[in-house]
Amino acid sequence: MPYATDSEYVTIEGLRAYVATPRPEDGNAQKTGMLLLPMITGIGAQVREFADTIAAQTGAVALSWDPWHGVSSDDADFDVLHGLLDELKDEIAIAEQQTLLTHMREDLGLERIGVIGWCLGGRFAFILGGLDHDLVNVLGFHPTVPGEPAPTHTYDVVDLAAAMKAPAFMAYPGKDSIVPRENFLRLQEALQNRADAPSIIHLYPQAKHGFSDKRRHNEEVNATAFQLSWPQALAFISATTASATTAP
Repeated sequence: MPYATDSEYVTIEGLRAYVATPRPEDGNAQKTGMLLLPMITGIGAQVREFADTIAAQTGAVALSWDPWHGVSSDDADFDVLHGLLDELKDEIAIAEQQTLLTHMREDLGLERIGVIGWCLGGRFAFILGGLDHDLVNVLGFHPTVPGEPAPTHTYDVVDLAAAMKAPAFMAYPGKDSIVPRENFLRLQEALQNRADAPSIIHLYPQAKHGFSDKRRHNEEVNATAFQLSWPQALAFISATTASATTAP
C-alpha cells in the first residue's frame, strides 16, 4: 500500500536538497532512506518525481543531492547544464554526497540507507558505494562511464564498483551513445566478480542513454525499458532497505 508523503526543499550544511518523507503515522517505521543522485537535469521535475515515488512506494525517506545548487532543467537549458557538468569535480561532488549521508544518519536517525543515481549520478552511486561500505544498496541507471575519463574525474568507478559490499542493481541501454559497450562490460564484470554481494544487471539492447527520463519516452524502446526496470528497482529498494525482522 502506498505511503502518504510530504515533500520540500531543505538546506543541509549549506547544501540545497529535495526530500520526500513518509508521514510519521503512515510509514518509515524502520528508519530507512535513499540518497538520490540526479542526472544532468539536477533536481528537475523528473528527479522530484523519482523521489516522491520512492518515498511513497518503499516508505524510505528520499533525499536528493543538488549538483547545481539551485539550477535545474526546470529553468535552465541544456547548454547551461552541460557547462556546469564540465566544471563538476569528483572530490567536491563526493564530499557533498557524504555530507548528506551524515545528515541522514545522524540528524534524521536513519539506520538503513542506500543510494540510487541516473547518468552522471549513476557513476557517482558506484563510486560512493565503493567508498561507503555501510550502504545497504547501490542502484545505477544508465551510469555515465565515458570512453575517456573527463579531466574532472579522479575516481576510477570500475575499481570502486569492485570494492562495493552492498547489493547492486544496474540498468544499461545497449544503444548508449555516451558509454561504450566495453565500459559497461568492465563495470558488469567488476560487480559480478565480487565474492559475496549480489548483483542484478539489466541490459536493454535497443534503449538509449537516459531512458529513464520521460522526455525520451517518445521513443518506444526507452519507454519500454523504463516500464520494465523501474518497478523492479523499487522492489529492489524495498527488499534491501528492509530489516531482517520486517522482510517478507
